[in-house]
Amino acid sequence: MRLDHYLTRALPGFSRARIQAWIEGGRVCVNGAPHKPSYKLRAGESVTVEPQEPRSLAAAPEDIPLEILYEDADVIAVNKPAGMVVHAGAGRHQGTLVNALLHRYGVLSQAGGPLRPGIVHRLDKGTSGVLLVARNDAAHRSLASQFARREIEKTYLALVEGALRPDRGVITTAITRDPSRRTRMTARLNSGRAAHTEWRVLERFARFTFLEIRIATGRTHQIRVHLASLRHPVAGDTVYGAAASPFGRPFLHAWRITFTAPASARRITVEAPLPEELVSWKSSLI
Repeated sequence: MRLDHYLTRALPGFSRARIQAWIEGGRVCVNGAPHKPSYKLRAGESVTVEPQEPRSLAAAPEDIPLEILYEDADVIAVNKPAGMVVHAGAGRHQGTLVNALLHRYGVLSQAGGPLRPGIVHRLDKGTSGVLLVARNDAAHRSLASQFARREIEKTYLALVEGALRPDRGVITTAITRDPSRRTRMTARLNSGRAAHTEWRVLERFARFTFLEIRIATGRTHQIRVHLASLRHPVAGDTVYGAAASPFGRPFLHAWRITFTAPASARRITVEAPLPEELVSWKSSLI
């Protein structure tokens, strides 16, 4: 049996990921010597484990520049750059939006847990644009409720490959995890969670179409998956079949969001202008 499989069975109180980390960190020895997780054990061999406490499950402040589009006593609207992860996960604990927010504001809502303070919704790593952050738990509950009731209006700008026809449309195909590639989602299985995406053509180019997109739901990779299902993937989105972009990112931008301020009940709209690299990309098509 493989060493990692054996330890997963022998130590049911610990996750496989944690055991893998111990093995790769040299904390597991077979007959006194460290081995790879794939090492095949033989009868009579001695396995010793030196456990290590997991790292602190809390985000830490980091001095990272932020562009703030709007803020009041309850809500912050930040312009997230492409390439920045929103919060820690999958081995990423530094350089996230949460790290930057904690450095600037110190205290945020704890309703989402210690690794996601203030985070009510997310944007993919490669997507830029406006994102709302809750400064306290009451604001978090208010925004989460607005998202759940679909009262928050979210508008994106995207460039897609090919000539998308007609000039507007709606996609309501359900989205689920792709069983063959677990890092992707799919809208081709007629199963999963309901999703609603509306698109409208703003401009047409020789090999691309520039769209305004509104989403009523917030499923993982929703816009990318829905547009790819029409055979018009977001330009630069190699995960869903598009050619690589000249700027190393997909042309998808969270342009505008409208929400109700928790304290005043006023409707507030915040916009994030297209980043310079997307402006340059679009200009190169004219």
